[in-house]
Amino acid sequence: MNQLVNGEWRTDTYEATDEEGAFQRGETTFRNWVAGSDVPDHVDAEPDERFQPEAGRYHLYVSYACPWAHRTLLARSLLGLEDAIGVSVVDPYRDEDGWQFTPEKEGCTPDHLHDSDYLRELYVEADPDATCRVTVPVLWDKEEETIVNNESREVLRTLSTAFTGLGNGVSLLPDADDDATVAEVDEVITDIYEPINNGVYRAGFATSQSAYDEAIDDLFDALDRYDERLADQRYLVGDALTEADICMFTTLIRFDQVYHTHFMCNRKFIHQYDNLWPYLRDLYQTEGVAETVNMEHIKEHYYTTHPDVTPSGIVARGPDLDFEAPHDRERLGGEAPTPTADD
Repeated sequence: MNQLVNGEWRTDTYEATDEEGAFQRGETTFRNWVAGSDVPDHVDAEPDERFQPEAGRYHLYVSYACPWAHRTLLARSLLGLEDAIGVSVVDPYRDEDGWQFTPEKEGCTPDHLHDSDYLRELYVEADPDATCRVTVPVLWDKEEETIVNNESREVLRTLSTAFTGLGNGVSLLPDADDDATVAEVDEVITDIYEPINNGVYRAGFATSQSAYDEAIDDLFDALDRYDERLADQRYLVGDALTEADICMFTTLIRFDQVYHTHFMCNRKFIHQYDNLWPYLRDLYQTEGVAETVNMEHIKEHYYTTHPDVTPSGIVARGPDLDFEAPHDRERLGGEAPTPTADD
């Protein structure tokens, strides 16, 4: 795998699997928090007063293809932060040079801040001696000229809590009148991460049968469990859409089109589940969600960027799914996010 080593780009340094053939995800590097963020209890950090939540000061670097970056695009849209936080979109195709900017390609943009050719240039700008993987999302501070954070879960919580005065009044966390708690949201996000969010990668990048089998068992045990949970409640936590639903959505929306085939997660399609499938359609039809989904970018990235998995680079054509079909989830109660302020 490719990464920066002391500020220089290397293509032979990062091993994605351990000796048993199990996929190992690398740690992210930049872990600062914008002032006013509610830092979860499990994170050993404090908001940094250098980074004040001001409109026009921050910029997101994302890929439509990446489920981790997609989390932050969803939050930006649902929270009405489009005018407050700019965005640059990399090419879904990633070769040995890493994420690149290809503005002439549909759905992609230039680097609106630095006119960079590659995302790694921003990492070196932030730290000339950086030794790390170059990943999306990236939350960039234009005033400090550095990366604030590149850990998706932490950027998601930052957007949810530090920028509340700059958005449309929507909350992605339980409010004071809700029986659910923020701690429960964090528990669910943690609970779905290893078997589901990361589980599809554990299956797809496994290089031993035992590692693959373990990942598949964990994945579908968890999907079965959450399908049962959603039988009598509209959302994962409480009666409102929260960060937990965002974290589930970005995996589910890719599942049948990519993970089922490309990552051999083929025990079952999501559209075969009684509750996960209408739940996914419910989320997709929520105002502000569908426009963050670019299935062309998603499929191009996965099928052409992992030659160890699909060396031919042929993009699978199916299945043909109707995310706009009625879902009848309103009968379970709960409310979709409703803006209460001008954005």
